[in-house]
Amino acid sequence: MSNKSCESCLMPLSKDPGKSGSDTYCSYCFKDGKLCYEGTDLKEFQQRAYEGMRARGMGKLQATLFAWMIRFAPRWRKQR
Repeated sequence: MSNKSCESCLMPLSKDPGKSGSDTYCSYCFKDGKLCYEGTDLKEFQQRAYEGMRARGMGKLQATLFAWMIRFAPRWRKQR
């Protein structure tokens, strides 16, 4: 089993419920051959990720922690 994580949101690729067609990004971040969020605003991406996690039933505390951790993903580290 792979222990790789999405380079945009850090979700473990082994827990990805969909097929992104990428071995770098999860299906929430990458669809139809491109990133779903092509912007460069980390805070906006974190908010969208938080809202997505909450919509899928994740608790507030856990979603807040995971959204905060996104800043350490390779995609966002390059921009800081």
